[in-house]
Amino acid sequence: MIRFLTAAAVAVASLFGAGGGAQAGGQGGSAHAFTFTAIDGTPLPLSQFAGKAVLVVNTASQCGFTSQYEQLQAVWQRYRDRGLVVLGVPSNDFGGQEPGTEAEIQEFCATTFSVDFPLAEKTMVSGDGAHPFYQWARGELGMVAAPKWNFHKYLIAPDGRLVDWFSTVTRPDSDKVIAAIEQVLPGS
Repeated sequence: MIRFLTAAAVAVASLFGAGGGAQAGGQGGSAHAFTFTAIDGTPLPLSQFAGKAVLVVNTASQCGFTSQYEQLQAVWQRYRDRGLVVLGVPSNDFGGQEPGTEAEIQEFCATTFSVDFPLAEKTMVSGDGAHPFYQWARGELGMVAAPKWNFHKYLIAPDGRLVDWFSTVTRPDSDKVIAAIEQVLPGS
């Protein structure tokens, strides 16, 4: 019974908790070592964002949290000139809520939320088949910081360090996320 209650507490904390900081576990390395594929099929190396803060968010077009696209776009517009990149990583891992093609995803994001921040192609973010960036992030911050649903957020410092994570229910424009972004913006 105690094991069940402990497991339940960890599950709830991981879904509803906010950042856990980078103090857990840690393999070292840099997010700049990883490359996604952009939604248009071209390479999207995170090294191209060296010197900038990056908010990496796994997204889905048919999720109860899809409205976070609007908040992500607003954060991107507010901070991009100060060195923030928002990177959307569409994923169909949770509830099959991103069933569209890359073209459909891009069209939905542009027409529904006027998204103009970079998007990756649809990517696995959980389990053994997760993209290497997500496997690395899980190793850096521990299982509690791994995505449990759509719109999970990782914050990367300009030097490529993974500095924090935020759960699905933590809005991108929340005080907690904004404070973390402002701490790692170049020149801060």
